[in-house]
Amino acid sequence: NACGPGPGAAAQSWTAEPSRTIRTKHSTPHTPYRLPTTDQPSRNIFHAQSALQHGRTIIHKHQESMELLRHLAVVLVIAGVFGQDDDELALEKKICKDKSAGELFRLKGGKDSCRDVIQCTAGGLQAIRCPPSLAFDLEKQTCDWRWAVTNCDKLTKEKKVKPLLVTDEPLCENENYLACGDGVCIERGLFCNDVPDCKDGSDENACDQDTDPNRAPECDKTICTLPDCFCSEDGTEVPGDLCPENDRCERVPQMVTITFDDAINNNNIDLYKEIFNKQRRNPNGCDIKATFFVSHKYTNYSAVQEMHRLGHEIAAHSITHRNNESFWTDASVEDWAKEMGGSRLIIEKFGNITDNSVVGLRAPFLRVGGNHQFTMMEEQAFLYDSSITAPLQNPPLWPYTMYFRMPHRCHGNLQNCPTRSHAVWELVMNELDRREDPTYDEELPGCAMIDSCSNIIGGDQFYNFLTHNFYRHFDQNRAPLGLFFHAAWLKNNPEYLDAFLYWVDEVIENHPEVYFVTQTQVIQWIQNPVAVESAKNFAPWQEKCSPGPRESCFTANSCKLDTKELPGEALRMHTCVRCPNKYPWLNDPTGDGITF
Repeated sequence: NACGPGPGAAAQSWTAEPSRTIRTKHSTPHTPYRLPTTDQPSRNIFHAQSALQHGRTIIHKHQESMELLRHLAVVLVIAGVFGQDDDELALEKKICKDKSAGELFRLKGGKDSCRDVIQCTAGGLQAIRCPPSLAFDLEKQTCDWRWAVTNCDKLTKEKKVKPLLVTDEPLCENENYLACGDGVCIERGLFCNDVPDCKDGSDENACDQDTDPNRAPECDKTICTLPDCFCSEDGTEVPGDLCPENDRCERVPQMVTITFDDAINNNNIDLYKEIFNKQRRNPNGCDIKATFFVSHKYTNYSAVQEMHRLGHEIAAHSITHRNNESFWTDASVEDWAKEMGGSRLIIEKFGNITDNSVVGLRAPFLRVGGNHQFTMMEEQAFLYDSSITAPLQNPPLWPYTMYFRMPHRCHGNLQNCPTRSHAVWELVMNELDRREDPTYDEELPGCAMIDSCSNIIGGDQFYNFLTHNFYRHFDQNRAPLGLFFHAAWLKNNPEYLDAFLYWVDEVIENHPEVYFVTQTQVIQWIQNPVAVESAKNFAPWQEKCSPGPRESCFTANSCKLDTKELPGEALRMHTCVRCPNKYPWLNDPTGDGITF
């Protein structure tokens, strides 16, 4: 598993008997839940890169250290050290003269000083020290592992010249031209196109979702109409007219999407059979469904074919699943096409999927690839992405199309969110509230992948976590509830699996408004919203309703293969189709032995 198991050691399993009483806020008839705030800010001084929490194959000890990255920093306020006399005030003023608001910098370079940085504040200079075994990365402006920090010898982050986009008087006569940092005017379209056109390079230095001169416009519902486009000002609006003013949403079906990332193989096939046992069914009588974001290496494609036959959705998760997270952030359109277009080609050929249903993708480590990724998705005709995380908020967000500006901030350190308009759906990953008792516990940052919710340490607690977050969606705008897993987290923690299955069974039994559906089925409902009373007859949710036993490929071909792209590796691939000549990889996704 390239993403690795989630945090937490395996605990003793409990048996989820129907008569068992589990402590939960909703054991008795519940009252609608309301979060105290609309956006849950962290109280920490630092956050480590969010990607370090997602899918890093590290031992439990290192996972505990990741919590240190999010929650620890030694702060030494030294405002009184400087400013005791005029000379020291002058020194402080000199130090802070060219520093931007909130910028952290060093007074001394070198490995021995790499933990320590300074910040200019209204009260004076403030010193901040990273925890032991960490160092401060000036470019990322956060603590990181010592081995990952390469700028200990520098005192400040690189200064980039900004273009003159906002001035009292226009600097360019033509309204389709904008000014570089040196005042020279160039065409607006040349800004943020990955090619420095200004002599000072400033046209590529202000390119986030707030500053890109060619960014997508704000949501305009007179233009953006279903079924092809959906947006709202804050992202919380319910599609259609089933929930006036986002209140009284009883007529809206509550969709739950279960997803699993990475390879499908003998390590997890039995887990999927246990969860999707053909006894758990939606109110329309169809088996509950899930979406599998499949990475290539170690995947058993006969198992992929069977999951697809049973009505689950198969989506792309890359060929290589490279561990270098910055690769995904910075990858070119061609890189993304090879990884995701190639992944889809491999899935379709060796999983024998011929209905063009592989239409979604998720970036490894949730490292969004910005406009390059979404340009590739348009060119390769992908329908949706599900990699962008939205911060924990009340109420949660509905999926949206990328024609218009994202309705939330780009969440996570160094995330490269798209800024331009793209003909792609975003099934946004709403963060979950991981507080054990939301009534009394202090605010905590949310978590998107279940296995990154590192404070979950027991089955009862996990059950309460699921119940609380379910009602947080159900009692508000009924935005789809996403439960995003790596199989190893459930497989290695039987107590969590028991709690999860107990919760699923309880929801199915008590809530005829709830449907466990695929990601694509969510989009199909948004494009044509139907009320709860009509959901049982909603045709897209009846496809492959409850398939019978397998009728072919009882014994898959076991192919022992190699490829020049992975020298020295012999890999075994299982498929129901003929074995290829070579192991499929980036430059030869069909395995013909012909690279391009």
